[in-house]
Amino acid sequence: MSDRALGPGELARLTRVSTDTLRHYERIGLLPAAKRTPGGYRRYPPGAADRVLLIQRALVVGFSLRDLVRVLAERDKGGAPCRSVRAMVGDRLGELDRKIEELVTLRAELGALLEEWDRRLADTPAGRPARLLDSLGGLPAIEKARESRHKRPARR
Repeated sequence: MSDRALGPGELARLTRVSTDTLRHYERIGLLPAAKRTPGGYRRYPPGAADRVLLIQRALVVGFSLRDLVRVLAERDKGGAPCRSVRAMVGDRLGELDRKIEELVTLRAELGALLEEWDRRLADTPAGRPARLLDSLGGLPAIEKARESRHKRPARR
């Protein structure tokens, strides 16, 4: 992206991340330690913008920072983490397929729920509670989604 060293502000603007994010990436080893000017200011090497954009794109695809630290460290040492990268993206695609299936089911249930609520509201006198939210407990997709929220491990 650039063929000269960049200050943190310039690198942040080019990549649309905060300077705090850059420092965090540097701290955890995703970005090499920035060189310092005699005045103590950080100067990132020319390839830093490409590296930050690679990190940001990989995060969108579903890599965790921990995954990226491992993969990029191996790559930086001359290794070829390609097969594990491919496996991680394959796993992510499977997760997305499952999530899409769950969302399609949830969408259908919500459509039916709205029809039921419209009937209930039509039969409920104005100013009287129809207790709509109380009927959420009997819907399988909602219960499945609720339970899966508690099973997910925290990602970093």
